[in-house]
Amino acid sequence: MKRILVTGGAGFLGSHLCERLLNDDNEILCVDNFYTGRRANIMHLLSNPLFEVLRHDICFPLYVEVDEIYNLACPASPVHYQFDPVQTTKTSVHGAINMLGLAKRVKAKILQASTSEVYGDPKVHPQKETYWGNVNPIGVRSCYDEGKRCAETLFFDYHRQHRLRIKVARIFNTYGPRMHPNDGRVISNFIVQALKGEPLTVYGDGSQTRSFCYVDDMIDAIIRLMDSPDDFTGPVNLGNPREYSILELAHMVLDLTKSRSKIVFKPLPEDDPVQRQPDITLAKEVLRWEPRVGLEDGLKETIRYFKRLLSDPGVKLDIR
Repeated sequence: MKRILVTGGAGFLGSHLCERLLNDDNEILCVDNFYTGRRANIMHLLSNPLFEVLRHDICFPLYVEVDEIYNLACPASPVHYQFDPVQTTKTSVHGAINMLGLAKRVKAKILQASTSEVYGDPKVHPQKETYWGNVNPIGVRSCYDEGKRCAETLFFDYHRQHRLRIKVARIFNTYGPRMHPNDGRVISNFIVQALKGEPLTVYGDGSQTRSFCYVDDMIDAIIRLMDSPDDFTGPVNLGNPREYSILELAHMVLDLTKSRSKIVFKPLPEDDPVQRQPDITLAKEVLRWEPRVGLEDGLKETIRYFKRLLSDPGVKLDIR
């Protein structure tokens, strides 16, 4: 049995990761400041004697004894990370320093949940790990993009300087049950708008593309990365390489929800990427991993989740 720390453990990805690691008979310390994490995501885990929750902001040091650390703490949607951009950068940078310091002290293996946003608005398509990116360092998204890029720098410097065992995952768009209802991401936006009979908001002309990975596939990839040989540090792209336009996604959501909602078009946000598609050759070769859940099947599960949320009068689902 391993004692595992998951920062951001009450978030969308973090709660699924905690659940999976518990099912594998590990002892889990879930750390979250509940800025975007939700207690509802982990409520079903609280009765497990191997699961512990600690309200804590990783911008401050944490002194615990663990064998492995999954560092997932950081707002990941533009609505949330742009609300307090300074705090977003602090979470990525100070949080990485604190978690790396903890890993160094207790000799733990540590995984950083990085992001496809390190590639910015890419000029290379699809994106390989060797691509250095095209990021605006002073734009409205840079608090997240550059914060995550700096965190990667810190991880590799700790690896080189202190021989720390590190793993860096570059996570592409992921969706599924427990997505935050107000996170402003395209899949949650479309599903909630369709279920409520409201117009689906498409930014730009809808020709921009994204690749969507179902949460179960992503959790499998993250755990495989942590369990991979120590000499494989990453960074490694984790995501579904199947590419869809935003307009295709909108029509798919309308079909699956049987909604009569219309599609409305609004201006494209600043620095919004035109294309985003992972090259997962490295993940296939080293982790023996590739996604298994198709978009239609994953959307059906996600729609069921949001239908249950909509039936709860205490949940606010307004799309900003």
